Amino acid sequence: MNELLWYVSRATGVVSIVLLTVVLVLGMVTSGRRSPHGESATVVVALHRWLSLGMVVFMVGHIATAIAETYVSIDLVSAVLPFTSGYEPLWVGLGTLAVDIMLAVLVTSLLRHRLAERTWRRVHVLSYALWPMALVHGLALGTSGEPLLRGTTIACAVAGLAALTWRWSGTHHDRQRRLDVATQEWS
Repeated sequence: MNELLWYVSRATGVVSIVLLTVVLVLGMVTSGRRSPHGESATVVVALHRWLSLGMVVFMVGHIATAIAETYVSIDLVSAVLPFTSGYEPLWVGLGTLAVDIMLAVLVTSLLRHRLAERTWRRVHVLSYALWPMALVHGLALGTSGEPLLRGTTIACAVAGLAALTWRWSGTHHDRQRRLDVATQEWS
């Protein structure tokens, strides 16, 4: 076992779940009745987009080090095809499924200006499923009973659930304003 790779894999996993939670919260902030307007909305959307890309970088690092590290047997196939790992197939499979959904959200977001808004939205709403999968994956495999790691994952769960509660309690169909903010070019 290469301990450095093991630690890097865990660290990139924890940073990924923190960034995923922040991205999820920012996404919820940009939608609904209480979302920011004007320049504030532009800043929040930009943060959402750039932190999403940062999260993808850490996620790639997490997957690469999990494959390269030899303590457990996770290969490229099980990193792409859910529930095929020889090591903890359920928990690794949830992580793999979350990554597959994340890739679908990423690709459709990058192609957003070429897709119907309804198509993009249907794929993007899968983020609500990907986030708890990633949390469970992290709790089951990544915390190893260590209070700091477990606490970080639980804090992400609390923050995300609070944002979900806030978002769903203030649902409003201000469709045109949300479309205007959401279709701004990536810069």
